[in-house]
Amino acid sequence: MQPDDAAATLAAPQRAESANLPVLTVRLASPRGFCAGVDRAIRIVEEALRRYGTPVYVRHEIVHNQTVVADLRAKGAVFVDELDSVPADAPVVFSAHGVPKSVPAEADRRKLLYLDATCPLVSKVHREAERHFANGCHILLIGHEGHPEVEGTIGQLPAGSISLVQTAQDAERIIPPPGRLAFITQTTLSVDDTADMVAILRRRFPGLEGPKREDICYATTNRQAAVKAIAPGADLVLVIGSANSSNSQRLREVAERCGAARALLIPTEAALDWSVLDGVRTLGLSAGASAPESLVEALLARLATRYRLEIDERRVTEEDVTFKLPAPLAEAAQAG
Repeated sequence: MQPDDAAATLAAPQRAESANLPVLTVRLASPRGFCAGVDRAIRIVEEALRRYGTPVYVRHEIVHNQTVVADLRAKGAVFVDELDSVPADAPVVFSAHGVPKSVPAEADRRKLLYLDATCPLVSKVHREAERHFANGCHILLIGHEGHPEVEGTIGQLPAGSISLVQTAQDAERIIPPPGRLAFITQTTLSVDDTADMVAILRRRFPGLEGPKREDICYATTNRQAAVKAIAPGADLVLVIGSANSSNSQRLREVAERCGAARALLIPTEAALDWSVLDGVRTLGLSAGASAPESLVEALLARLATRYRLEIDERRVTEEDVTFKLPAPLAEAAQAG
């Protein structure tokens, strides 16, 4: 189903017996769910399975969503932490978050067949880091320590070339080495928090160089804007996404800051505790960029067993971004 289908399905008249159910207004954020980078990464694994057969190995979770990972595992994908778990004769896919340069170098050394599912917008940040480094800049990376995307970006350059800035306090306190400075950002951050940190860094370091265009990706920006449209006055906002999904966590935080009485992150409809809906009359609903639309549909269907739903979809923009598959897989897909 396309993103609008959940709203269209629930907008249809519900069963006659629902007439006696309490009314729940559901503000449905749009855009929500899968972005182009996530869709491309999942398609890379699926096409690799179709072309090469099972198993296809995947270094780290292809995207941060347990439902997606479980579905691909059932189709024959094997998820591993490092390349030393990949047999010499098996294909391997690198996750959408990007990898340090040492990973493809090791794959080349072992002559592994590998496919890079790094989101093109993350790759863009990698190229920016390289450009700033080549121009003699020390780089300030705004991001979250330990996140695979941050580890991949830091791993593009020699050790010590990048300093991590995680908070506004970090931005106020960091003492970089003397000389030219530039900043880059993780693609899945809070737009508002990042703007605050950039403002602090620019105040402290007037010559600070930055990206020609915003590093925070279009999907993150659009989904946060949609949550801002549904949060004010909502009794509760539910964000569907896995706990390790940065962009999903940021949506929950945005909802809390922008007027929702409460905001919760849940991985699937089965995780919904009915008690959180006590006293809720207006519910906001969104999904992180790695969460499939089927999870939104399933949650709405579960809600419809106890409430008569009135769907209010709030669309802030249209998205038409697509990314191509790597050449070998694109040719295979076209061949059918």
